Amino acid sequence: MFDAFAKVVSQADARGAYLSTDQIDALSAMVADGNKRMDSVNRITSNSSAIVASAARELFAEQPQLIAPGGNAYTSRRMAACLRDMDIILRYITYAVFSGDASVLNDRCLNGLRETYVALGTPGTSVAGGVEKMKAAAIGIVNDSAGITQGDCSSLVSEIGSYFDTAAAAVA
Repeated sequence: MFDAFAKVVSQADARGAYLSTDQIDALSAMVADGNKRMDSVNRITSNSSAIVASAARELFAEQPQLIAPGGNAYTSRRMAACLRDMDIILRYITYAVFSGDASVLNDRCLNGLRETYVALGTPGTSVAGGVEKMKAAAIGIVNDSAGITQGDCSSLVSEIGSYFDTAAAAVA
């Protein structure tokens, strides 16, 4: 797992090259937006239970067969496993946001997840739908300007959205 800085240095070292001006500028911009990044991670983390619960409610309202007898989230044990998985995906997304790099999300959370769901008979499209619903809730919380470091957050919000998109595509 690399943060954005270690990743850039590792790539430059592998090429035997100095860091480029563009790479340095990109890392400088990341540092300048550091407070907004930390505020966003703090907001998502502080509201993680609400994000997961809201996404699950919406998902099960749209796909009631999941909680009907025989459905993948039927019985409290299966429901708890579903909520746990959604929470784990959200937690790894916050790690990616904090580090500015998706490798921790890909390597420690998403790698092999689709295969696991296929083996369990869990519909990946439903999991992806849950991730999309978490994305909407998380971005709504991050876009609330109260208590967030002032400034343009559009690039950070786009980055956050890309981590959710990565997770949804990995399980679909």
